[in-house]
Amino acid sequence: MIETTNLYKNFKLGELEVEVLKDINLIIEEGEFVSIMGPSGSGKSTLLYLLGGLDKPSSGSIKVNGKELAVMKDKEESIMRRRELGFVFQFYNLIPNLNVEENVLLPILLDGKAMKEHQGDLDEILEIVGLSDRRKHTPRELSGGQQQRVAIARALINKPEVILADEPIGNLDSKTGMEIMELFKRINQEQNKTVVQVTHSERSAEYGTRIIRLKDGKVCE
Repeated sequence: MIETTNLYKNFKLGELEVEVLKDINLIIEEGEFVSIMGPSGSGKSTLLYLLGGLDKPSSGSIKVNGKELAVMKDKEESIMRRRELGFVFQFYNLIPNLNVEENVLLPILLDGKAMKEHQGDLDEILEIVGLSDRRKHTPRELSGGQQQRVAIARALINKPEVILADEPIGNLDSKTGMEIMELFKRINQEQNKTVVQVTHSERSAEYGTRIIRLKDGKVCE
């Protein structure tokens, strides 16, 4: 499902060039739940953004579902991100003045599709994430855990094959965080979604089927 070959990412700090990722070679199979772990500065979030096409590598290859990201034009890559990938972030990234339904359906709207044709999908996804009774609430009327459930529902609405999550429970208390991880586990197992999460929590990482550890920009075996 995801493959990287000789992947490097450098950032410039003034005249200094810093290697953040160094020769990353990974294969993530369809249906896996992979946790990427590492200390702060290890490059784990940078790697996730590269896998999702949100950033460009300095060199190397990234293939998602057999498609080489480097050869995609910007518009093509944007469409791929909307339709084949779902993103979940630590701070939810919800639109404050939109209700739950509207936030979840936002990718459909951005993709130029008729929202009413996805009402059945919306109902099913809100049931999965446990928000059927909160559909008209705005983010300010929801707890942090409920807001993250909205973000997960939004990630699922276009039926992507891959879910990419960056510290998805980093802003939640431990009990709520584990409830969110149980939800990710169900989505992985029951819907056969490939899930890749970045986390600093060993407990969170253990919900996955495999852990990839980074240190100083390299994969630690």
